[in-house]
Amino acid sequence: MTIVIGLTGSIASGKSTVANMFKDMNIPVIDADQISRDVVQPGEPAYQEIVETFGEQVLEEGGGLDRKKLGKIVFADEAKRKQLNSIVHPKVREEMIRRREQYKQKQYQAVVLDIPLLFESNLTDYVEKILVVYVDEKTQLERLMERDQSEREDAEERIHAQIPVKKKAELADAVIDNSGTVEGSLQQLKDILHGWGIV
Repeated sequence: MTIVIGLTGSIASGKSTVANMFKDMNIPVIDADQISRDVVQPGEPAYQEIVETFGEQVLEEGGGLDRKKLGKIVFADEAKRKQLNSIVHPKVREEMIRRREQYKQKQYQAVVLDIPLLFESNLTDYVEKILVVYVDEKTQLERLMERDQSEREDAEERIHAQIPVKKKAELADAVIDNSGTVEGSLQQLKDILHGWGIV
């Protein structure tokens, strides 16, 4: 029996760090963000739809998507964000399910679906256990500004586009408080997996 774990958090909560911990334990991780980049490559159906919907202004000189330009458009306009999501999300979901079933057939102990917007996109029924990576809002804001070299206002806008991380923590089966050291987070993860009968 493969346990399907949904890994989520909020932007700059350190979810990637925890995803890498799973990989180090030989637990496969299906990365929704990576898949969402793959499905919008030139030549893919979603790429075509995005260019038709948003125009060539969202392209780089080489013809690939300029994610920053597209991000600026959709983060500022909810209707456009929904439009983009309606193009990309179905393709991402199909691919996630395909990979999840492959790992289940190979009878892995667990497989992780790394989905930043697990709650926002109502994908909780794709997984059996939900693990939220948590940091307090002050730490989150500081990390995001530092990571993306962004202005405070931009960073706050991106944080507020998601469900607050506190709320996500309340909805989770388990929470890793990632405000401390990497070692501390790893120990929390091991304890949680042990409690779920994995590893």
